[in-house]
Amino acid sequence: MSGMNNDVKAVEEFGSNYRRLKAEIGKVIIGQEKVVDDVLIAIFSRGHCLLVGVPGLAKTLLVNTVGRALGLSFNRIQFTPDLMPSDIIGSEVLDQERHFRFVKGPLFANIILADEINRTPPKTQAALLEAMQEKAVTAAGQTYKLPDPFFVLATQNPIEQEGTYPLPEAQLDRFMFNIWVDYPSFQEELAVVKSTTGGVEAAVQPVMGQEEILAYQALVRRIPVPDNVMEYAVKLATRTRPGRDGAPAVVQDHISWGAGPRASQYLVIGAKCHAMVRGRFSPDIEDVQAVAEPILRHRLVRNYKAEAEGVTVERIIREIL
Repeated sequence: MSGMNNDVKAVEEFGSNYRRLKAEIGKVIIGQEKVVDDVLIAIFSRGHCLLVGVPGLAKTLLVNTVGRALGLSFNRIQFTPDLMPSDIIGSEVLDQERHFRFVKGPLFANIILADEINRTPPKTQAALLEAMQEKAVTAAGQTYKLPDPFFVLATQNPIEQEGTYPLPEAQLDRFMFNIWVDYPSFQEELAVVKSTTGGVEAAVQPVMGQEEILAYQALVRRIPVPDNVMEYAVKLATRTRPGRDGAPAVVQDHISWGAGPRASQYLVIGAKCHAMVRGRFSPDIEDVQAVAEPILRHRLVRNYKAEAEGVTVERIIREIL
């Protein structure tokens, strides 16, 4: 029972640390509350994120700031059409003693910003996605472990699609969240312009360290989930699959492929972390609903009818909920 009491205490402590973390990030990132929450929930759930938004919405700045506030190492990789897998993983070089030695690439950091992941060919995308799944890379037959925690935040620009290599559905499924970054409100943009056009730069102090983050990631896994919440999450994922019992008419008419079992897993883990952020020791159905949209958004494949009628994935998810 003492383990349980310790966990309850740890959840309370997590809540206060989380608020400090948000305040620290808020020194640099103005507004975008939901985006910051989703990115942090993904980190503490050991998931990866795909950030979709037009250029200039501070996606890179957000990732950099989160890395600094969490006291983690951060690398940004700009994905281009000529980028090779060895450019991100690292490669074998011949040293002065004529021995081969492995020089680590930029992938060896806690937080990786994969900027414009859809601009690089599938071979390089696959190397990154393998690292995300296995938390290790293989070069010249040797396996090298990546640092722990390891978290990939990939960005995509939704407007220019010429010369891009869209991620296949199987690879999109590796991302826990697909986060849509929207324009700031007028007041937020005013505050951004005021704070960035003066001479003062906000300094972000680390609020947590590597050990604490790993401990909180383990704590998320230990959070108990009531049966009805577990069933609700699985039912929600199965309702997105056309041709199945219980799939609503909007799914039967507008979806060609629904979400797989990974969506059910992420809905439960995301709900646990969402409850922890709110200072609660067990998730309820509202927690599942709170994380449903970014988890399901990139896992539903619309059919021709949906595209012709302009039915968005978000609308379909809201109807399922």
